[in-house]
This record gives sequence, structure tokens and C-alpha cells, in this order.
Amino acid sequence: MTHIKTLLAAAAALAIASTPALAQTTPKPATPAAKPKAAAAAPAAKAALPPLTLGAAIPGVCLFSEEGAVSRSSAGEAINKRMQQLAAQVQAELGPEQTSLDADIKTFKDKAASLPQDQQQQQGSALQQRMQDFDGKRAQRQKELEATLRKAINRVDVELEPIVRTVVSGRSCGLLLKADTAIYAANPQMDITTSVIEQLNTKLPTVTFDREHLDAQAAQQR
Repeated sequence: MTHIKTLLAAAAALAIASTPALAQTTPKPATPAAKPKAAAAAPAAKAALPPLTLGAAIPGVCLFSEEGAVSRSSAGEAINKRMQQLAAQVQAELGPEQTSLDADIKTFKDKAASLPQDQQQQQGSALQQRMQDFDGKRAQRQKELEATLRKAINRVDVELEPIVRTVVSGRSCGLLLKADTAIYAANPQMDITTSVIEQLNTKLPTVTFDREHLDAQAAQQR
């Protein structure tokens, strides 16, 4: 499967803070303000370097960026947009529940010291259970987004591999190097990524999908 380091990283992660703990029922003493540090000296501006001069293309040697091909393709852009939409839907689902739970936890902390011991334990246990249930739901939604992304990227990978083989054969590549990691710079005439993207856009112009739905047990096993 394609290794995507930057594509959709933000979309697949839920931007929802964890629920506060119940153990702390009294405020902590304020910590002294840290003394301001002296401003660090601004680094000296680097002199502008001339463009890197590369030698001629090496016959039979080709470069390919798998990550670049997926992320820059029309299908990859469609996946990116859809994942952002799905992540927003999950946040809209969980956000109000998080807000309500946070407010109830704060109310409980404010009045816990004045409650009889049995009521304090009863209300605290109920809130603790709500926190566990919410954390479980949030983790499940995260796993569902991750599973959705993997499935969508795999659809692109299925179409990508034969295209790469066709381009490599057509360019008579005797050596195919992975441009994502091992190459600092190379003559762009050796890079087949753009050719692969053009064919991928024709073969798979877009990808449509909805969020995968996992039951709680399946989400825990992933």
C-alpha cells in the first residue's frame, strides 16, 4: 500500500480534546510565572544559492514518487476532500457530547466537596462511565476514519501498479529508484511520476466513498 505521510493526516485525526479527569476536585495553587527569557539573536540570513546544476539524464535510470503520484492525482485530491468532509461530520457528532460531558464534570468538581459521600460516589461513578463510553465512541470513529482512508487509497493503488509497469516498460527503465526517500536531486527527465499521474487521471479520475462503520469489538481489534 502506498505510504502517505502528509496526505490527509489532519483529516483522519479527530481534533477533539480528551475529557478531563475526575480525580482533581480542588484547584491547584497557581504556579509562579516564568521569567521571560532574553530574546535569542536572530540568525544571520543565508546568502541565496544559485540553482543546482544537474548533469545529463542517465539512460535506463528512472525515478518515481508513489506518494506524489497518489497525492497529486485527481483521485488523490478527491480522497483528500472527502476525508475532510467525513472528519467534519464526526466532529459535529461528537463535539456537542464532549461539551455536555465537560460541563457536567466541571459542575461535579465544583460541588463534590459539599455532597454526602454516597452521592459523591454515585455521581462520580456515573460520570466516569460516561467518560469511558465517550472515549470508546471517539476511538471507534477514529478507527473508522483510518479504515476508510486505507480502503480509498487501496483503490488507487490497484490502478496505479499496472500503470507504473506500463510506463517503466515504455521508457525502457533498467533501474527504477524511489524518489520519495533515497534521492536528493536528479535530472527531471528521469522522473516518470508525471507520466504516471496523467494515465492515472484518465483511468481513475475520482473516488467516491462513505465512512466505514465498525462495531465496537472490530474497532478495538484494529
